[in-house]
Amino acid sequence: MSLLQELASNEPNDYKNYLRMTEDCFEDILRRISPDIVKQNSILREPISCKERLAATLQFLASGRTYENLKFSCAISPQSLGKIIPETCTAIYNALREEYLHLPENESDWMNIATDFKKYWQVENCVGALDGKHIAILQPPGSGSYFFNYKGFFSVVLLAVVNANYEFMYVNCGVNGRVSDGGVLFETDFGQQLENGQLNLPSPTTFPNNRDVCLPFVFLGDEAFPLKENLMKPYPNKGITHDERIFNYRICRGRRVVENAFGILANRFQVLQTTIRTSLETTEVIILACCALHNYLRRKSSTYLTPSSVDWENTETAVLTEGEWRKNVRQLLGMKQRNRSGKETSLAEPIRKYYRDFYNNEGQVEFQERMINRR
Repeated sequence: MSLLQELASNEPNDYKNYLRMTEDCFEDILRRISPDIVKQNSILREPISCKERLAATLQFLASGRTYENLKFSCAISPQSLGKIIPETCTAIYNALREEYLHLPENESDWMNIATDFKKYWQVENCVGALDGKHIAILQPPGSGSYFFNYKGFFSVVLLAVVNANYEFMYVNCGVNGRVSDGGVLFETDFGQQLENGQLNLPSPTTFPNNRDVCLPFVFLGDEAFPLKENLMKPYPNKGITHDERIFNYRICRGRRVVENAFGILANRFQVLQTTIRTSLETTEVIILACCALHNYLRRKSSTYLTPSSVDWENTETAVLTEGEWRKNVRQLLGMKQRNRSGKETSLAEPIRKYYRDFYNNEGQVEFQERMINRR
């Protein structure tokens, strides 16, 4: 631990880059998880301390280095790291999830999410943006092609729902990579609750200039997802009209938060850009720990996310500046758009049309024409 002490005393910026957090955040997390990872002394040797366990785990998450490589910087054997890292990731997730990673439970909490989306991204009745990304893994023993995705590698799908502040409200990383389209949503408990109306979303609302129509609160997804009453997605680009382009821009403006959240996550915790070489159970807790740490640092660290970290629109000049993470992150593979025929859910298409008309009339913003015509 002499290296950490040296960095903390003399090179705080290097300390932060080394562990992806400040010393204060490190000590706070250490305090939270120590009861779950502390080991008793034995007559043969002193146990590896909680501080060493946490530091090794954070190095692993930040760098994506193998256990064999990591042993040189943390002076812990690969065999011990194989036990320490899953245990510590589990402790991190369990310690943080209740406070930092959970879905709203009542209408009031959902309304707060919708208020933020309207304030920051000018989308109405939005309670979250969702997307899925493939995380590369080694082929699990005896799994055949079960985890083999459409791009030709083995993966699990990380499905996430994000609020207006780039924070994960829900994550699921248990679906195999073979499920490579929006159907993955309904393989999760969140998708089933959405389908069955069990999320306690606020009741549909009217808008000031149209008291005849009540529109439901919705999540925003991309083309890979099915269109549902509570799940809006853009119109296909082929043969698109002006009003549909406006709708697509307004929806994509709101759902960009989930794409940026994924990018920031993978940039900070580069284990997600590697092929994770652990058991499925350990892979899941690694991903969950990264998501929980992302939310924790988003709230606790003023430098975790800066204006240059994320995509930024200059609505005066109609210029989109991409976030720094796009330069550093190997793009996480998204989900494939399904090829399907037939009608969407009976009420979903009329709801989308009402939202389209709203964004082109009383709900318009002055910069939307400039943004859809930008080059």
